[in-house]
Amino acid sequence: MRYKPEQKKETHEKIIAAAGRSFRKNGFSGIGVDGLAKEAGVTSGAFYKHFPSKKAAFETIVVEGLQEVQQAFLALQEAHGENWWQALAGFYVSEKRTCDAKNSCGLQSLTSEVSRGDEDLKKAYEQELLKIASIATEEESDDVSAETWQKLAMLVGGVTMARAVNDPELSEQIGQAIQSSSLFK
Repeated sequence: MRYKPEQKKETHEKIIAAAGRSFRKNGFSGIGVDGLAKEAGVTSGAFYKHFPSKKAAFETIVVEGLQEVQQAFLALQEAHGENWWQALAGFYVSEKRTCDAKNSCGLQSLTSEVSRGDEDLKKAYEQELLKIASIATEEESDDVSAETWQKLAMLVGGVTMARAVNDPELSEQIGQAIQSSSLFK
């Protein structure tokens, strides 16, 4: 049976979307190739036609997830000008703190998984993270400011912590503490 060229691209995109949701929700070890394929509505064989391994799919998801963050930062900068950090903090501690894990921010949900990964995965992550930090610094410089690292670490770490607690009131307290930080004023 012959497939149209666009069908291969559509299948690839379905697999990536399903893998992104699955890895964000379950982590790398929390789902196998059969589960990823099922989530995408394809066979395991079809999965392997697009990715040589689960690890390769995960690396793709990490890179694409961080590229989504880059695009979101640029859009926030354009929409909110110099107040974009405040807008980001507000969005991050509300929407990204409370959404279903499968829709969480790749920077927040995939970072801990990357920390357990191999050198190639960490290198790919690092390259995309530096792009995010460079966009966030907003200066024509090769150096990322310490303040940018502080803001990113507070948002990612704080939302991770807020998502990890069981008590909704405590989660809200953590979110409010982040948002009210002088870093975002």
